Amino acid sequence: MAGVNGEKLKRLRAWVQNYEWGRSGMEAEVARLLALNTGAEIDPNKPYAEFWMGTHESGPNVLVEEEGEEEEKEQQDVGLKEWIEKNPKVLGHKVLEKWGSDLPFLFKVLSVGKALSIQAHPDKELAKELHKIKPNLYKDANHKPEMALAITEFRALCGFITLQELKAVLEDVPEIVELVGTASAKQVMDIDERGGDTADKAKTALRSVFTQLMSASKEMTTKAISKLKSRLLLQSQLRSLTEKEELVLQLEKQYPGDIGVLSAFFFNYVKLKPGEALYLAANEPHAYLSGDCVECMATSDNVVRAGLTPKHRDIQTLCSMLTYNQGYPEILSGLALSPYITRYLPPFDEFEVDRCVLPKGSSVVFPAVPGPSIFLAFVGKGTMKTGCWEGIVTEGDVVFEPANTELVITAATSELQLYRAGINSRFFHGL
Repeated sequence: MAGVNGEKLKRLRAWVQNYEWGRSGMEAEVARLLALNTGAEIDPNKPYAEFWMGTHESGPNVLVEEEGEEEEKEQQDVGLKEWIEKNPKVLGHKVLEKWGSDLPFLFKVLSVGKALSIQAHPDKELAKELHKIKPNLYKDANHKPEMALAITEFRALCGFITLQELKAVLEDVPEIVELVGTASAKQVMDIDERGGDTADKAKTALRSVFTQLMSASKEMTTKAISKLKSRLLLQSQLRSLTEKEELVLQLEKQYPGDIGVLSAFFFNYVKLKPGEALYLAANEPHAYLSGDCVECMATSDNVVRAGLTPKHRDIQTLCSMLTYNQGYPEILSGLALSPYITRYLPPFDEFEVDRCVLPKGSSVVFPAVPGPSIFLAFVGKGTMKTGCWEGIVTEGDVVFEPANTELVITAATSELQLYRAGINSRFFHGL
């Protein structure tokens, strides 16, 4: 697979993470892609959570030699990271200048069977500090802004609800007031929504009440959740429960007695339709709940967790790092670049994502760009063609494209669906 700059396109063998929240067996898109990409046998009882495409040391990709290349050199697998370090020009000079000889983004597919932890990702400054103090927990010094693009309906908790909604929660959920105390609750209830300094007061009060909630003792938390569950089950016989109340009961089944069950009331409940995306800046709380998505992020695996998890919780760090911004997150529908390509541009330099859906016989040109790309063939079969090479691409294939390579893709089946991750085009245009 050769590009116009003389460097070849490289097929990659991806990596899968079997975190316990993943969907089981072939229910998971991740499992389907793994079987297609590597030929691995799928265990129907095993969770398949994340399909990683990139260079991060927790899930490194390996180059797959093309036919004929094996004869040239018998050797061990070559990692994508190692190959890029030896061939840095494949990144393009601007990317090299800014991020050094590594891929600045990590590309994934997620199959979420049950809720992920309530978490946030540190900004660069905090990431460096956490990595220095607790390198066993925070394994790199990079920030991790990210974006999730729904493949199926995808549900998540993301960011804090408005002041008005928070007041309603404190009125309607007495179990939360029991844990945070009437003084903290009153601090929120007494804020005048028409006042000039409302936003600052709301942030201060929200920080106080959220920190109190997350810091409640295990004994008090278990008792409060038990009361909440009994009350909601009783009320469900008299009225329809709200979506949030139904969600909280689902979360309680997944994580009994977990403080994250109660804290869900504080977050926006987001439902993405296929083709909609959500971006998450540093220091914003979120928890993915269910569905399959394509995800892209800066190359990092730093996560500060505080609820809905059996893993290590760092409640003090999480509560102190959050921005406490309130309001519903922005949902991206993407920008149509052509009848076949939709681009999702988050406000971060490291990445953008394209979704490409081609009907049979149709072709599309991805113009040469000054940075690298990774393509995932998600459904169907077709051809990829550069200036001096043509090859077949089938679902499950992952391909690294060097900088400055024009690529023509043609669909051979009724539909060829691909996803591309690359450097945010605004970065090259100085925007």
